[in-house]
Amino acid sequence: MRCRETLIVIIDGQGGGVGRALTEAVRKTYPGVHVRAVGTNALATAAMLKAGAVEGATGENAVVFNARQADVLLGPVGILAANGLLGEVTPHMAEAIGSSDAVKILVPSQRCSIRLAVGPVQPMQVYLEDAMRLLGEELQRLNGR
Repeated sequence: MRCRETLIVIIDGQGGGVGRALTEAVRKTYPGVHVRAVGTNALATAAMLKAGAVEGATGENAVVFNARQADVLLGPVGILAANGLLGEVTPHMAEAIGSSDAVKILVPSQRCSIRLAVGPVQPMQVYLEDAMRLLGEELQRLNGR
């Protein structure tokens, strides 16, 4: 039995658009889960908080710390790459995210110079729906321990 609630951490940078969309989707699909917004900058954090995240933090240390705390990490695929999101993801952030024990559910983006061999490019809404499906599977697994 788990001693604490499942922690969903959403990480984003730049204007926080993907993080905002993920936060809105999680709050709508799984209203009872704890969503923490972590931005590489204050603008991204603010966008996710406005979208309904319970709490937020900003900056490199916040990313590193929360990557260790999370049960599930969500964000654009660029958060895994050093210097991703136009240089906002530091190598230390990327290492912390990549080495986190949390399950990572990442949304493809045409802006991060990372192409995934998963089929044709889809509208962002398709990726958000798939992310919510994967999150549901993970929540069931985590709550079933």
